[in-house]
Amino acid sequence: MAKRSRIVAFLLIIILCASVLGGTTKNILNDIKLGLDLQGGFEVLYEVTPVDSSQKITKEVLNSTAKALDKRVNVLGVSEPIIQIEGNDRIRVQLAGVTDQNKAREILSTEANLSFRDVNNKKLMDGSDLKENGASQTFDENGNPSVSLKLKSAEKFKNVTQTVLNMAPNNLLVIWLDYEKGDSFETESAKAEPKYLSAPQVSKVINQDTVSITGSFTIQEAKNLADLLNAGALPVNLTEKYSTSVGAQFGDQALKDTILAGIIGVGLVFIFMMLYYRLPGIVAVITLTVYVYLNLLVLDLMNGVLTLPGIAALILGVGMAVDANIITYERIKDELRVGKTLKAAFQTGNKNSLSTILDANLTTILAAVVLFIYGTSSVKGFATLLIVSILVSFITAVYGSRLLLGLLVNSKLFNKKQTWFGVNRKDIKDINEGYDILTLPTKFDRIDFVKYKNTFFTISGVLIAAGIVVLFIFKLNLGIDFSSGSRVEILADKSLTTEELKSELKKVDIEADDITLSGDNQEIGAIRIKGDLSKDKIAELKTELKKTYGHEPNISTVSPTVGKELAKNAFYAVLIASIGIIIYVAIRFEIYMGLAAVLALLHDAFFIIVIFSITRLEVDITFIAAVLTIVGYSINDTIVTFDRIRENLVQKKRIKTAKEIKDIINISLRQTLARSINTVVTVVICVIALLIFGSDSIRNFSLALLIGLVGGAYSSIFIASQLWYVWKKKELKKKGVLITAKEKRKNSDIPQV
Repeated sequence: MAKRSRIVAFLLIIILCASVLGGTTKNILNDIKLGLDLQGGFEVLYEVTPVDSSQKITKEVLNSTAKALDKRVNVLGVSEPIIQIEGNDRIRVQLAGVTDQNKAREILSTEANLSFRDVNNKKLMDGSDLKENGASQTFDENGNPSVSLKLKSAEKFKNVTQTVLNMAPNNLLVIWLDYEKGDSFETESAKAEPKYLSAPQVSKVINQDTVSITGSFTIQEAKNLADLLNAGALPVNLTEKYSTSVGAQFGDQALKDTILAGIIGVGLVFIFMMLYYRLPGIVAVITLTVYVYLNLLVLDLMNGVLTLPGIAALILGVGMAVDANIITYERIKDELRVGKTLKAAFQTGNKNSLSTILDANLTTILAAVVLFIYGTSSVKGFATLLIVSILVSFITAVYGSRLLLGLLVNSKLFNKKQTWFGVNRKDIKDINEGYDILTLPTKFDRIDFVKYKNTFFTISGVLIAAGIVVLFIFKLNLGIDFSSGSRVEILADKSLTTEELKSELKKVDIEADDITLSGDNQEIGAIRIKGDLSKDKIAELKTELKKTYGHEPNISTVSPTVGKELAKNAFYAVLIASIGIIIYVAIRFEIYMGLAAVLALLHDAFFIIVIFSITRLEVDITFIAAVLTIVGYSINDTIVTFDRIRENLVQKKRIKTAKEIKDIINISLRQTLARSINTVVTVVICVIALLIFGSDSIRNFSLALLIGLVGGAYSSIFIASQLWYVWKKKELKKKGVLITAKEKRKNSDIPQV
């Protein structure tokens, strides 16, 4: 008899979830902060150096510099800046949503050291003589904008004006901002636009605590100068080592494109799950919807910043989270095929699939943690959301799905409706036939995977050799992340030409190293420039391009030092992730499986690199993120296969011939082939959606993922298990017999000696 209370509970949970999601999602989306790549803004990495030989860069100096920068950001009116101290001598500043990036860069980098000097450049007073918040924007007697300064001591200013007055006819008080060694009043006064702020003549001794700086200021310029002086001078020198800026139009377009890609990709995954798994597929769609909601909620609670790679991680996360459902549902289908009741199949399938899901996800987390440690800021956002998404998937895809599907199963309404769970009635055996899931026939029983191992090894070997030659000839088209230099992206409302862009660059005396055009109408231009541009040249270029095309361009610069550091970190990241996976798989399975799994992963990563070399696609830091994601994710299929091999080994207990090892591998591959294909298909659907509909900024990232996923499916089926077979066969030859199951000690009352 059906238990209607379970169905009612199922429906009430669905209604409750729908109510919560419908009532709070909009607020959560409004609260989430967008990164600079989604709303425009810029990021800069400064190297902190002493102002003189007596100064040392300590933690206290870095902290005071960070506080000074924070005050300056407040001057800009930018909400929630990110200012981080990195290492022993670097500070990273991220400003999302800043409207005037040129002004922001100028205000951040200027030292704001105010000094009062005579015509011989001798310092008479400096910014330390100002009262706190003593600067304000005012107007002079002619109604022109000026800056009023409140001094600490009227007596000191009296003495200064007396000194200058005595220098007549050169009785000028020269007011400098950021005076540098080698600057000269004599030299600057001959220029149309001198470097100093003003040089008023002192005609009498002034005994007051107020000074006015006049000049050809606009009201905004005068206000900015006053705010800058109130924020205080920097206690150190700052040198740009890395910077990237994104125009608001670029960010807005990237957000729209990637959200569209996500809707299409996730929607197709939902359709696939419902068509292939039927009732469990519907449950998966419900829990995956909750999964997306919880990811956004956690990101909001963490006060995290959503970046373009972060959205990609969320979309990929749906494909990865569905893996847990697929592994469980395929196991339940196997149990149903051997003739078990629906309830028994559900219980056994859930129990036996948990360890596989755990192993598969932990290896992905391992790669994501390494990515977080060694990645740049936007890549850290990708890694963070990837880690969060995997953890959340345990709540939804594992426990949430089991709760909802358990209510349906235990209602007994579907006891005679196994077809509703994706099983064809003709494939269901009678329980009395004595089948178990390890002896159950499959539609792949005629395929002998191990028989052609040498063919697969030869194909891979030839391709690897060819790949090495390709890399030797073509090398990699390294982006500025690794090779240093500058990259400029231009968005226009019309089609662009290479000659037109070269002409625009000539206006600011810049020569392009490489120009590529993209977009549906060739409206996007990407320019590579050797050498990193100075902040003044960047400001000049931004102004010129915005005037010509109406949109703020994206400009990124990387110094040679940072480029080498990023390349070194990328190498360490792949190495550490690989070693970590070997150790983990060796502990959970055995060392031969760990080695086979990592060799298969490196095989996949190598072909991603080769294809990028042939196609001359740019290799940047997001490319490394894609490789590490593949390193963490592609092992999922290998683990599913190795987990089934381990089960079959335990059932066998003892192995005496190589044929027995071969049979175990073939049986395991046949039994897991459907779920291996399905788990890859769901992620591939999401990646293809990102590739076709997503932002151009992550197109190479998406392509690298797609190559890695296809290669990963191939290597997990045709390389990893066959490598394990070769090594295991050698171990068998050496030992004679392989014990594959631990025998339980028998209890005995006989005294042991």
